[in-house]
Amino acid sequence: MKFSEMPYQRPYPKAVIAQIQDLTQRLKDAGSYEEARAVFLEYEEKGKVVDTTATLAYIRQSIDTRDEFYNGEKEFWDEFGPEAEEYEQEWIQALLDSPFRKDFEAEYGDLLFLNAEIERKTFSPEIIEDMQKENELVSEYNDLIASAQIPFEDGVYTLSQMEPFMEDQDDARRLAAWIARGRWYKDNQPQLDRIYDDLVKIRDTMGRKLGYGGYTQLGYYRMERNCYAKDDVAKFRAAVQKYLVPVADSIMREQAKRIGKAYPLSFSDDAISFRSGNPRPVGTSDDILAQGKKFYDDLSPETSEFFRTMLDEELMDVLSTEGKQAGGYCSSIEQYERPFIFANFNGTQGDVEVVTHEAGHAFAYWMNRKRIPTDYADPTAEACEVHSMSMEFFGWRNAEGFFGPDARKFKYSHLAGALTFIPYGTMVDHFQHIVYEKPEMTPAERHAEWKRLMGIYTPWLKLDGEIPFYSEGEHWQRQIHIYEYPFYYIDYCLAQAVALEFWAMIQKDPAEAWKRYMAYTAQGGSRTFTDLLINAGLATPFDEACLKGVCETATKWLAEFDLSGIE
Repeated sequence: MKFSEMPYQRPYPKAVIAQIQDLTQRLKDAGSYEEARAVFLEYEEKGKVVDTTATLAYIRQSIDTRDEFYNGEKEFWDEFGPEAEEYEQEWIQALLDSPFRKDFEAEYGDLLFLNAEIERKTFSPEIIEDMQKENELVSEYNDLIASAQIPFEDGVYTLSQMEPFMEDQDDARRLAAWIARGRWYKDNQPQLDRIYDDLVKIRDTMGRKLGYGGYTQLGYYRMERNCYAKDDVAKFRAAVQKYLVPVADSIMREQAKRIGKAYPLSFSDDAISFRSGNPRPVGTSDDILAQGKKFYDDLSPETSEFFRTMLDEELMDVLSTEGKQAGGYCSSIEQYERPFIFANFNGTQGDVEVVTHEAGHAFAYWMNRKRIPTDYADPTAEACEVHSMSMEFFGWRNAEGFFGPDARKFKYSHLAGALTFIPYGTMVDHFQHIVYEKPEMTPAERHAEWKRLMGIYTPWLKLDGEIPFYSEGEHWQRQIHIYEYPFYYIDYCLAQAVALEFWAMIQKDPAEAWKRYMAYTAQGGSRTFTDLLINAGLATPFDEACLKGVCETATKWLAEFDLSGIE
């Protein structure tokens, strides 16, 4: 079935709630494990139907935020989701209290119950209205970003469509594009400030109502942190400052020399890796997808079947169009056991990274789509990002197909970008910890804190006021995750460290690297992040030696890489 053919019908809230209540009572009344297990499996199947309906509404509204019907459906789910949560929590409690818990653990593993215990800590009926307001604010932010219309030269563009101009090799044109995009953010900054201020305060309120004295602990529970805590993340940030920031700084100093610009770099000069321009994919969006098909056909039988299904069933929406939500994501449509990829192709290197990154998520779900319980189809977020970021590096085997004459540029800039990204992503996490520890901060104080952190994590960027918004050190507001998914961003950094382990393996033995990747991926979400790594023979990024080792290996490779003939 093609994505466009998947039917959507809003469920009746009272019927959904009655269904959950009935299943919960039947679980409580079960006289044997066989009876309890049958109720559990029925809950799984009926839950897939409801979740699929909500997912279809979300995807279709994000494809066109101007669609009145799906805007209404998104509003419905923003309201109904928190209301249904109260009854879903009663189901979870019944499962935790079941006299057959040991039998469930024997069949499905104890992670089911560990995650259930964490989820119980994220909710009380007292915060339903707060959750609904949070959803409303996040939707307001996404709709604002999607509505951007930026006049530039002889046209008008969305934020995603501006990105090719912001990487133009012509200095004046590139700077003008950064100024135009920055001006849009600056013009809309009062609204951006107000939305985020409201989000911080309402999240802080939820944390306090649940007895956590603020949002941070609640945020960790919401992210399902089940094998590490805030102190572990703080140690990782310290290791990033110690090992990654100096490496990233040296990479950016070399970039400044290569493009003939003064160090530290302006934002517009930071955006161009080579004087002759950044690597560009060859051909149209259809050509990129065709190369994706070739890559996955060559990689393995499993990836070939997966990507052909994605193409045949139209499970990707990748073009950047007016009214489309910014960014990219992968979602799962559980009733049909299919992933879906959402993206905004704009003619840059990122288009290829979508075909590898988001498809890495999609492939991991594909491999685990029949798991029971359904929650075991995907692990926690940092573990999921290993699937995607590592798949980007496996994509090097088809670099010539994707990039043609720019293949060498791509390999260099991709690895360099992975190393320079980790300090930025870690800064996002550090910023959020400060924000939620001090929810009373004003918007101006938050901007000042971001500027201070830039000096620690991104010393290669200068704040000169030339480009509105960006050069004033306020560009954290363009990072969707900060608004929508608090404390998510460190997951990318943890995963990037692991992905660099895979990159190093690929350089030595691609077949062994793929074997390890499949060993990691095939576990789905049946283990914690650290156990997934151990079972696949990988080091944990919380081990300082992991960051130190990947830094040394990657730095040596970059220094020895042949850039001759590339301006």
